[in-house]
Amino acid sequence: MRDTAYNIDPSRISAQEWQARCDLAALYRLIAHFRWTDHIDTHISARVPGEPGHYLINRYGVLFHEMRASDLVKVDHAGDVIDPRFGPDSVNRAGFNIHSAVHAARPDVACVIHTHTAAGIAVSAQEDGLLPISQHALKFYNRLSYHDYEGIALDPDERSRLVRDLGTNMAMILRNHGLLAAGGCIAEAFNQIYFLERACQAQVHALAGGRQLRYPPQAVCERVAVQEEEALAGGLHLLAWESALRLIAEGEADYRS
Repeated sequence: MRDTAYNIDPSRISAQEWQARCDLAALYRLIAHFRWTDHIDTHISARVPGEPGHYLINRYGVLFHEMRASDLVKVDHAGDVIDPRFGPDSVNRAGFNIHSAVHAARPDVACVIHTHTAAGIAVSAQEDGLLPISQHALKFYNRLSYHDYEGIALDPDERSRLVRDLGTNMAMILRNHGLLAAGGCIAEAFNQIYFLERACQAQVHALAGGRQLRYPPQAVCERVAVQEEEALAGGLHLLAWESALRLIAEGEADYRS
């Protein structure tokens, strides 16, 4: 039975924050649903609407599949806990280091996802990175960044280099580490990580086949990337998000508590 001592009364916070909490908790559960977790060692963060410099991130030690809106901890840009319900050790500050860098440099980013999946790590360790060999990968054609591995993300100085490497893109491969995806809303961030992960999975399988790979012409690659941008601008990610929520809705999911 879950500990209810940390429960939030939604009437005591803004409706916008409560919705952000519910959406972020749902995203954690979706990452668990697709088996993209790494026990307790990856993170998803989101801005608190109407509170500049404040963010929501998981309470350290809560597994993704059991995340609830009330389990999310409010922190400031430095990763210091400002949520009166929790102590200073309730958040993995090293884990937030990457997120804080992106949020501070990119006001257009509302949500940041970082994963350590087998396929994501595999592609991050390949010299050529993500290859333009699948429709999923072409979504990121000339729109994917790379950041070299510098060790566990404990050094605050790394943040400037990470932000430099990300540039204006919404997705990045962290070399020898994993994947990073961002979005102007939680639904968009989910769209980015979904297709980046699927592209990595397809690449690992294609390379395992041991046969020569076929690459589409550059003009076709760029056309597909533009088509994907147009679909995003048209709100297709919002439709996909509403559909994804039904995957975790069985039995009156308690992520909204």
